[in-house]
Amino acid sequence: MAVASYHELKHVLLTYLPLSKDAFHIYIGMGCLLLSVLVLRLSPGSFKALLLGLAVSLIMEAFDWRDTQRYHDVTVRVVGSTKDLVNTNLIPLVVVLLVRWRGAP
Repeated sequence: MAVASYHELKHVLLTYLPLSKDAFHIYIGMGCLLLSVLVLRLSPGSFKALLLGLAVSLIMEAFDWRDTQRYHDVTVRVVGSTKDLVNTNLIPLVVVLLVRWRGAP
C-alpha cells in the first residue's frame, strides 16, 4: 500500500467512523493487544503482548513522518507523533501492568 493510499484510507475511516484521531489510535492499540492475546495466544500479563501494538504504531508514524516531510516545523510533528504513540500504547500497557499486578497468567 502506497503512502498516499494509507492517508486516503485513514481519511475515509475517520470520515465514516464517529471517532476522533486520538480515539482511533486508542482502538488500534487495544485491538492489537486483543489480537496478541486471542490470536497469537500470548499471556495478557506478558510484555510480549504489547509488541504488536508498538510495531503497528511505529509503522503508522513512519508513514505519517514520510508524508509530512514537507512541513518545516519538526517540533510540531514530534509532539504529534509522541501523542499518537502514547495514545496507541498507554492503555494496553496499563492493562498488562494491572494483569501482572493481580497475578494472572
